[in-house]
Amino acid sequence: MGKKILMLLAEGFEEVEAVTPVDYLRRSGVEVIIAAIGQEKTVTGARGIKLTADTIIAELQKAGQFSAASWDGTFVPGGMPGAKHLAACVPAGTFFKEMALNGKIIAAICASPVVFLAPLGLLENRQYTCYPGMEKDQNSGIWREDRVVTDKNLITSRGPGTAVDFSLALIECLVGKDAVNTLVKAALL
Repeated sequence: MGKKILMLLAEGFEEVEAVTPVDYLRRSGVEVIIAAIGQEKTVTGARGIKLTADTIIAELQKAGQFSAASWDGTFVPGGMPGAKHLAACVPAGTFFKEMALNGKIIAAICASPVVFLAPLGLLENRQYTCYPGMEKDQNSGIWREDRVVTDKNLITSRGPGTAVDFSLALIECLVGKDAVNTLVKAALL
């Protein structure tokens, strides 16, 4: 059975950080489901681009699929106010904490490591990175300046310009280095 990952999407998300990982993960054979955190499947990004999610959190909850048992990993893009909307979504936070407790991959890029993951305690004593300067707003993790930081099941990245690197780190953790090499060759990366 193939790997499955869930991306949570909030109004004001950073478009590049959402679309790039979904595209590259799917090219690598990973099933990616996009779930909007609100009541509508159509979500507008920080630059006004509309993306239609596959589902909404409420539908996953109703189907019994909003739990760690259903997924190999989960990730969120950054962007403002997207990261703030994620942080205000209690079911999203509960889901990420459950995924972390079960050793599943949790990943965030740009503002989301600090704005969404840190308040949940998911950066405690963990190495991470985020959008430049945002590390000053929190002190629970061990900040690194790298483009992508992988600390066991936690993957974080810096911003739109690192979305490809973030995607490749997710692919390596989910399906291995060979899948990364295949994608790099096929996509001319």
